[in-house]
Amino acid sequence: MKKIAVLGAGSWGTALAMVLADNGHEVRLWGHKEAQIKEINEFHTNIKYLQNIKLSNMIIGYTSMKEAVNQVDAVVLAVPTKAMREVCQQVREYLSTPTLFVHVSKGIEPDTHLRVSELIEEELPESIREAVVVLSGPSHAEEVSLRQPTTVTAASLNAEAAEKVQDLFINQHFRVYTNTDVVGVEIGGSLKNIIALAAGITDGLGYGDNAKAALITRGLAEIARLGSCLGANPLTFLGLTGMGDLIVTCTSVHSRNWRAGNMLGKGMKLEEVLENMGMVVEGVRTTKAAYQLSKKLQVKMPLTSALYHVLFDDVNPKDAVDELMNRSKTTELDDLSKLLGERIR
Repeated sequence: MKKIAVLGAGSWGTALAMVLADNGHEVRLWGHKEAQIKEINEFHTNIKYLQNIKLSNMIIGYTSMKEAVNQVDAVVLAVPTKAMREVCQQVREYLSTPTLFVHVSKGIEPDTHLRVSELIEEELPESIREAVVVLSGPSHAEEVSLRQPTTVTAASLNAEAAEKVQDLFINQHFRVYTNTDVVGVEIGGSLKNIIALAAGITDGLGYGDNAKAALITRGLAEIARLGSCLGANPLTFLGLTGMGDLIVTCTSVHSRNWRAGNMLGKGMKLEEVLENMGMVVEGVRTTKAAYQLSKKLQVKMPLTSALYHVLFDDVNPKDAVDELMNRSKTTELDDLSKLLGERIR
């Protein structure tokens, strides 16, 4: 049995706490809302985020960061990307020995363009981090909490650390693979939220399966182009954290990004959508970061660019789709063939 601190008591942090508890670990679930933590400890529920789910007695809620991370074997960072720096700074105050860090957030920081693992490494000195591992893949919290079959990837440059995380989480319902392509895993997990927003928009506009199939496949091409430019292995984008995560996020009503996009497609403004959601929609922030990166690196990302203008320049979604469809003709596989060819050589 290990002592694990899960920082972030939202739907995903709570679902992962359940996986860890199922595996016999002592889980400390940290959140900053006293009423929520009281509910977790007294009633063993977290109704706002996971309805009709009973939590294990092995999951104890904390509002004190100092108590939550005291002498733990691993820290799971399950907070939104925009809160990651602040949470890491709090953790830094209370840890003095090297600890395994696992992050499960999917996003890129605007302006700095840092991936989440880079952001964590910037905030946490080597003296307190044994390694940073990314846990990512096609995994809705609602289904994980029901113990429905789910597969994810633990990625780290430190293969031993990735295997430790694999051992912590793997069970008959939650299968974990390992990978050393941290860039590919993080870029795939982050950018799929952009395409999911766009998929929600097309559904909101009333378009059908043809449009969604085109969006997913051309979206994957964009993700692979940017990811490969940043040093990722293009083949990673054919796996769980690429195509797998893209499919589940673009096609499921569980997806916050799809739901937000669907509202945009039906005519709501971004401010209304975010207020209506009541939870973080990572794809909005990531769209800004990816758009900035595409300009900086001169990578063609027409879908990302179109969504950026819908979100931040108030472009009508239908007009954005029409403009995409009327772009100059081109070939389909040239870019990806070049990427794969370079990797094979």
